[in-house]
Amino acid sequence: MKIGEKLRGTVTGIQPYGAFIELDNGTTGLIHISEIKTGYVDNIRDQLKIGQELLVQVVDFDEYTQKASLSLRTLEEEKQKVPRPHRFTSDRYKIGFEPLANHLPYWIKEAKTFLEKQEK
Repeated sequence: MKIGEKLRGTVTGIQPYGAFIELDNGTTGLIHISEIKTGYVDNIRDQLKIGQELLVQVVDFDEYTQKASLSLRTLEEEKQKVPRPHRFTSDRYKIGFEPLANHLPYWIKEAKTFLEKQEK
């Protein structure tokens, strides 16, 4: 079992802190309440039922005890990924600080004029 792997399992127990899942490969895992869905979960029993079959993702695996930490939230977030808008950059123009250098004399003149008015 590897972290990030997606497995099928059945809910075998529900506690206030999470739900126990029997995976198809015979391993037992826990979905912590924070990993059930994005946002606040008031009552786990509103989200999951004993005997319910789920597709879960492994977020951690203890090889010594053979127990897995599982998540439904990571699968939910995968579905909702929104393409990020591309931000404008001038990197491809390779102009560096040239635009700033071109405006610097104007900004200095403007600042001097402002300060002279403040002194009067």
